[in-house]
Amino acid sequence: MTKTIHITVNCKALELTVEPSQTLLEVIREKLCLTGTKAGCLIGDCGACTVLMDGKPVNSCLVLAVQADAKQVTTIEGVETSQGLHPLQTAFVDKGAIQCGYCTPGMILTAKSLLDRNPRADEAEIRKAISGNLCRCTGYQKIVEAILFASRTSP
Repeated sequence: MTKTIHITVNCKALELTVEPSQTLLEVIREKLCLTGTKAGCLIGDCGACTVLMDGKPVNSCLVLAVQADAKQVTTIEGVETSQGLHPLQTAFVDKGAIQCGYCTPGMILTAKSLLDRNPRADEAEIRKAISGNLCRCTGYQKIVEAILFASRTSP
């Protein structure tokens, strides 16, 4: 039996029909064709599927779509500003924090949530915030540097 949910994704109000067992990740990727949200481990360990739900990072592979009813969801596609890339996106590029790029959307959204709450987060706070996001390429140092840079240069 399907259920109708009302969800705002990247500032766009939507009415969607979902299966009760369907995850938010499946809805984002398959129904909405927003493929920036990555399917990684599917058990909540890697953070590749991180999106913001009401401003907080969540593993979309662990959230049922019905749990997102009446929520605001931001994916990596919704982070860009009217002036172009979000400062975090620019910092990741400029600081070489992107290698394969698979973890990047989740990292950026997690960092955005942190910097929205604490615009001048220090290195320890950044490392703690991204601890649920795995990167197998960079060793995290450049990611931390990019987030620190964005925190120091964003208005």
